[in-house]
Formats: sequence, C-alpha cells, structure tokens
Amino acid sequence: MLAVSDIRLQYAWVQIRISKRLRGNKMSNVLAEIDYKNIFKYFEEISAIPRGSGNMQAISDYLVSFAKEHNIEYIQDDVLNVVMIKEATSGYEDAPAVILQGHMDMVCEKESWCSHDFEKDGLELVIDGDYVRANGTTLGADNGIAVAYALAILSDDTLKHPRLEVIITTDEETGMDGVIGLDTTPLKAKYMLNLDSEDEGVILCSSAGGLNGTVTLPLQYENVADGGQALLVAVTGLQGGHSGAEIHKNRTNANIMLGRILMKLGKTKEFVLADIHGGNKHNAIPREAVATIVVPSSLANDVITTIDAIAKDITNELVTSEPNAKVEVSVCDNQVAKTFSKECTDKIVYMLVTAPYGVLTMSSDIEGLVESSVNMGILRVVNDTMEFNFSARSSLNSYKHYVSDKLELLAKSIGASYVMDGEYPAWEYKKESGFRELLIDVFKKQYNREPVVTAIHAGLECGIISEKMEGIDIVSIGPDMADIHTPKERLSISSTKRLYDYVVAVLEAIK
Repeated sequence: MLAVSDIRLQYAWVQIRISKRLRGNKMSNVLAEIDYKNIFKYFEEISAIPRGSGNMQAISDYLVSFAKEHNIEYIQDDVLNVVMIKEATSGYEDAPAVILQGHMDMVCEKESWCSHDFEKDGLELVIDGDYVRANGTTLGADNGIAVAYALAILSDDTLKHPRLEVIITTDEETGMDGVIGLDTTPLKAKYMLNLDSEDEGVILCSSAGGLNGTVTLPLQYENVADGGQALLVAVTGLQGGHSGAEIHKNRTNANIMLGRILMKLGKTKEFVLADIHGGNKHNAIPREAVATIVVPSSLANDVITTIDAIAKDITNELVTSEPNAKVEVSVCDNQVAKTFSKECTDKIVYMLVTAPYGVLTMSSDIEGLVESSVNMGILRVVNDTMEFNFSARSSLNSYKHYVSDKLELLAKSIGASYVMDGEYPAWEYKKESGFRELLIDVFKKQYNREPVVTAIHAGLECGIISEKMEGIDIVSIGPDMADIHTPKERLSISSTKRLYDYVVAVLEAIK
C-alpha cells in the first residue's frame, strides 16, 4: 500500500474549505436539501475541489483521506489512481467480488462570460427543478457522480454486498492515462460495474475505441502593410457537446463553420489571417471559434457586409439544429503588427474545409449506433505553428486507423506534420454475460419494465480494464445526464436517487 503524507492530506481538506469559503456562505451545502443516502453530500464535497484533467493531486488525496477516515484499505498509485477495498459482508464471503469504477477528473468548459478559474475555484452548484447544474461551467457529473456513488456505498455499513473493489482513475478525459497505468494485480473481481454512463434504464455492453491525431503546420509571418485593417470574425452560440455520445445529433463544429465562412469570403475578397482559434477539449464539439483577419482598410466595410451575407445563409441552414448560432464581425481595436502569410492562410482554410467531421459510418449490427466518427476539437496557435487536434472513434480498430491515415495524408498535402497518440481499445461485446443478465433481472424487478441493452459511441475505460483482467464481466450504467462536456451539463436528481437504489440492489443480488 502506498501512503501519502499527513501534510498533503491536510492540504486537500484545506483546499475544500477554502474553495467553499470563496463561493460564499449561500453556496455552502447547496445540495443538503436534496441529499439522499449521502450521495449529494459527497458530490458537493468533490465539486469543491478543482479536478480538471491533469490537476488530480487534491482530489486523489481527498479519496485517500476518505479511505483513512472510514478504515478502508486503499492504494494510491504513481499516477494518482485510488483503489479502495471493502471486504464482503456477512453471508457474501463466497460471492464473486465486484468492481465499482469511475474516474475523478472532469472536462472544464465554461461560458464566455464566466470568470471561474478551474485551477483554483470549486464549482458553484445550482438546484434547477429536478436538476443539479453549475453556474456557467460544466458540472463534472461526468464522472463525479460515480465517485459520489462509490463513497456513499463504502461509507454505509448497513448494506449487503460481496467484496467491493472501487477503482477511481485519473485523466480519463484526456487519454485514459490513469487506467492505462493501473495495476490490477491486487484485484480479485469477476464482475465490474462501470458508472460512467448518462442514461437511466440503459445497460451498456460495448463502447468505441479511439485515438487523438494532431496536425501541426509551421507558420510563416508577414508584416502588415500600411493601410491594413484587422477584423474579428466570431462564431458563437453553438450547442457543442460530447464528441462521441452526441456526435450523431447534427451539432455544428464551430471550427469547421468558421473555415466555411473564410473559404466563401476568399472567393471574392483578399484577406490574410493574423490569428485563429476554437475549441478547448479534444473530446468536446467546439461551441465557439474566432479568427482575426486583415484586409485593406478601404475594403473593410465591404468585407464586413460580405461576411454578414455569408453568415446569414449559413445560420438559416441551422435554424433547427443550432437555433442560437451567431456570427459576428467587428473592427479589431488592437493594432495587428504581423499576419500569417497568404500561403499559410490558404492552407489553414483548406484544412478546416476538407478535414472530415462527424459521423463517418453507422453500425451494421446495432441499429442507430454510430460506428465511426471524427471531431476537430481544438484549433490553436502554438509556438509559431498551427495545431489542429482531432479525436477519432470507432468500434473497429481497422477503421479507426483508416481515419488516422486519412488525417496524415491531409497533413502531408499542406506540408504539415502528423502525430497520433492517446489510442485506447474498443470494449468488445460479450455474447455470454451472467453479470448483464443479473442486471437485467434486477432492473425488471425494480422498474417493472425491460431495460435497453446497447452499445455507446464513446470511450469508456472498460476496454482497457477488460484487456488487463482477462475474463472479467463488465457492464456500464448511470443516471440521466444531459449536455455533458458543456456549460449546460445537468444531472437529474430523481434519476440519481433511483439509480443508486438500483446499484445497491444489484450488489445485494450477487451471490
């Protein structure tokens, strides 16, 4: 067992207290009125800890502190994963051990008006009818609710259950680094219940694999000629969303929409780019993108009129799918001294317009399931290069690599480099699953209806764990959530309560 210093543990709790204090008294214990069997108590505690991917120390130490407080065996490894083990209760000593699994990191997205600092501030939680949300930011119920469920179960000595092995991993959202580094040799489980799904009544039994691809274009610069005028072109108001689970919902990618505007503008007007950026996370559909362009001052008004006309045509196409889509063009107040070369400008626009996006293939085995997709999640300037970051997903490894190969060819066509990383395997469907049948049986008893048994076009840690633990039987469930990976993310209170009772009933049914 790896221990941590008392000083570090104390620091984790100090961070919680400071964060709550910064949020003001009115924000303390916001969820107390809706608490159910300590679920929301623990959810509020972890929400007070900044825990964006890559910032895992405080939340990991908090989990260790919880384990110590409740005299629970624990392991904290070198990548800050935390495993907690609670032995079987009386009568369940011979029952197969079960893993409860989720991840402690969250996607950090916020509204443009929001001043929240994800490195320092706890989340400002809000009760909105049957939902919990955060004020101006992502909620982190993906996958904080799994952590809250696990802590509530581990802290309740009245429950009946087999040996519990709780795995809370790090950095799932940015490449599954935590679960990749997880040592499973101390684990004895035959079953695993992943709690990283977002639809009550749906039992997931398979998920897509994925990889990240980065196209890097060297930039060449030119000084702005006398008489040049800088304009800002901003795409805002798009819905965004999870680039896997919501890729089929016809949501517009702000980066690609901006590229379309610039391509159309270039057919009649000369311009060069001085800056362009959009999106923050590889696994989120970008909601906003902004370009700074430079045109001759004498043509500035004409260019603005042209962009307005292009924008009107495009937003008219999106009246149903993106009703709040907005394109704004304005004169830049700041002086721009240099721009990208015309050649670089053309290459960037070419990449934005020709890069694949969205659903690529649909499953032939499961009706309505996306099989393969790709998303350009991040567009940014880094050290005199233009980076285009893509997230490719597929339940077929061969097709996933085909998409990556296409991106590499596209990169070569504009003189850019390409790197593939962050690859993770698909979680393959298990035709015979006793654990899945148990969950179906318990569901029918609790809900008086059949659950939906299906797969998801998103990356889950199940695929990696199934490779590490040969023969383990895995299913994934979760309460109702909406708009994850966006500031509109929300968690159903009533569903969270029902799903907890379902999990407890499943544990009791394992004999």
